[in-house]
Amino acid sequence: MPRHLYGAGEIAARLGVSRQRARQIIDRPDFPKPYDRLGMGSVWLKADVEAWIREHRPHLGEVDDEA
Repeated sequence: MPRHLYGAGEIAARLGVSRQRARQIIDRPDFPKPYDRLGMGSVWLKADVEAWIREHRPHLGEVDDEA
């Protein structure tokens, strides 16, 4: 997957939660809308998700974009 996109699995890993819990968070009205929907599911812009994390989960810190 391109490095500037997150799927549900990447979001779950980034938040440190199960995929089921990630789905609950993704379905929240304040979570960013998907960038696109592919055959494998929805994808989000990494920048949008990281902005949401900074606002709603600041204890998770910044992600290393070089990794």
